[in-house]
Amino acid sequence: MAKQRIYICIDLKSFYASVECVERGLDPMTTNLIVADPERSEKTICLAVSPAMKALGVRNRCRVFEIPHGIEYITAQPRMQLYIDYSAEIYSIYLKYIAKEDIQVYSIDEVFMDVTDYLNMYRLTARELGIKIMEDIYETVGVRATCGIGTNLYLAKIALDITAKHSEDFIGVLDEESYRKTLWHHRPLTDFWRVGAGIEKRLARAGIYDMGQIAEADEELLYYMLGVDAELLIDHAWGREPVTIADIKSYTPKSSSITSGQVLPRDYGHEEGKLIVKEMADEMCLELVEQGFVTDSVTLYLNYSRAYGIDAARGSVSLDCATSSSKEMLPYIEKLYDKIKDKNIPIRKVSLSYNRLADEAYRQYGLFCDVSETERENKVQHAVLDIKKKFGKDAILKGMNLEKGATARQRNHQIGGHRSGT
Repeated sequence: MAKQRIYICIDLKSFYASVECVERGLDPMTTNLIVADPERSEKTICLAVSPAMKALGVRNRCRVFEIPHGIEYITAQPRMQLYIDYSAEIYSIYLKYIAKEDIQVYSIDEVFMDVTDYLNMYRLTARELGIKIMEDIYETVGVRATCGIGTNLYLAKIALDITAKHSEDFIGVLDEESYRKTLWHHRPLTDFWRVGAGIEKRLARAGIYDMGQIAEADEELLYYMLGVDAELLIDHAWGREPVTIADIKSYTPKSSSITSGQVLPRDYGHEEGKLIVKEMADEMCLELVEQGFVTDSVTLYLNYSRAYGIDAARGSVSLDCATSSSKEMLPYIEKLYDKIKDKNIPIRKVSLSYNRLADEAYRQYGLFCDVSETERENKVQHAVLDIKKKFGKDAILKGMNLEKGATARQRNHQIGGHRSGT
């Protein structure tokens, strides 16, 4: 019989907002602070609100204009590089207790840890170890954390997201039995990991409103309604999750890709939108060169302005030969853009993917590929990368980066679509 595993899931409370409070010498539990770009409109989303704001009923990820009048608060400019630095320091704290092989980073402010083989060594319970790590984080960087403990990854996550909120020590503990006893009739379903509003609505049409009802439902009905997603939902309804951190660490995807996307600051017309796509394609080609990959498949997604209520456009194109050359790829991508986009309707969001990545060492040249020209551009691209690394991303710009509506220079100073703070 397999050994019963114990997992800890730790989340940093209102991470961005807590970091901004710590930087100001303020207590996030008593300070009203939001992290949002003040230069954007009141419709901009708050990346985080402090626990003190949450206590006043202000929900996380709200828009600035939704904050009730009468609440005084500090607005902090997002500083993504600062948050990454704090996250790295906190990760080093985890490594004091748990080996990296037993840690799975879920996001910048959340990790899973398999503590099964550490409890006897430390002579601690999972709760005691969780408290010890949380206290170390607070004493070292001043950020408070919450903790979920479970007998599988799913239960650890649910213990964090639901149970810990109602615990005085911010720690939740679940096994399959306690999960079914305490949370089978918890509502709404969207409180549970990986259950979105769409799934909740589909289940509601069948009279299913909680995990207990999912567990008791006809499985054929669930598969009919949800397809293959039903298998995961049924397991989770019973509190089961077979995947371990070891499984995640050993997983190798069958194919790989890189993707870049951006929400535009306003509606962009046809030619302006094409400029954005070209900038993104050029940047991604440099990324291919840096990683030593080539591609022969490109996919483009275009979301139109919401004012028109039109479905997104999507299209793919295959190249004659795998490449990382922007000169070779741009004609294909421009043609694809013109093919899938309605020229009369502006766009607001762009996403570009390079698919079927392959190691450039195994590149096969097509009959009509100019090998010498391709190798020449590859050397130029490597030189550009070296200069950018040494002198900054703005050290070399192309003419299109200086055109009206271009966003590359602005994006050079962002992380995840937000200001890096540097």
